[in-house]
Amino acid sequence: MSESVPSVRAQAASSAIDTSKPSVPRIYDALLGGKNNYQADRAEASKLESFAPEASALARANRAWLGRAVRFLAGEARSRGAVAQFLDLGSGLPGADNTHEIARRSAHQAKVVYVDRDPVVAAHSRALLEDEEVSWFAEADFSDVGAVLADPVVTAHLDFTQPVSVILCLALHHLSDEQDPHGVLAGYVEAIPSGSMIALTHLHDPGEANPETSEIAKKVHAMFAGGATGTGYVRTGAEITRFFDGLELVDPGLVPITDWWPDGPVRESVGNIGELILGGVARKP
Repeated sequence: MSESVPSVRAQAASSAIDTSKPSVPRIYDALLGGKNNYQADRAEASKLESFAPEASALARANRAWLGRAVRFLAGEARSRGAVAQFLDLGSGLPGADNTHEIARRSAHQAKVVYVDRDPVVAAHSRALLEDEEVSWFAEADFSDVGAVLADPVVTAHLDFTQPVSVILCLALHHLSDEQDPHGVLAGYVEAIPSGSMIALTHLHDPGEANPETSEIAKKVHAMFAGGATGTGYVRTGAEITRFFDGLELVDPGLVPITDWWPDGPVRESVGNIGELILGGVARKP
């Protein structure tokens, strides 16, 4: 999710947050031009743009990728005559066009459970979903697979005997190698039945194949993983490809997000950092 007008309840919950410290969801919100961020978040966004001027355009491209992926996944479910089910992990702040809204245009009864541990995300998400009948929010750390799968919101509303689409849009790169992101994803893959889908995007270092973007990727890694947020790990293409082990990648495979299932010409250039985020969708056999 990213950007919405704060409700009274969301504002009250946010008042207990230390707004002097930046948070990843709010930095992303700032890059998207949202309203749910503070000076500390905008300062980090500006720092990122100082060496990656196209960062805001890339954030919007990632958001557009989410829309295309959700439409594809909802369409896949509809073609099977099944109810589309989504587990959106590390969902972030709600925005103008969220997973449940996109999915419902293609599959009217689509069910969506958002998962995030950030308290500001929780407040805004619950406010947005207050009147929703088939979309819910679970406040949990997506890296704790057991806790997420046992969460009452998840168990009450998603049927894991039927295919589920698991979304990790710029989420897994917030886990260090020590937190075993590949093992985390494998835990979700094990829990979902055959025919389920995995959709993810991840920060990418192209290495010698694209030295200019690789240099930016290293600065992004240093800024986030080694900076105020302490999270944001950039990985190689081989490391990202490993997330899809045992799965069947959907064409066009793991590619820069602007190249994945485009609706037409890219509306906004992301300049030299197009390879900074890779995206892919895969089916569990």
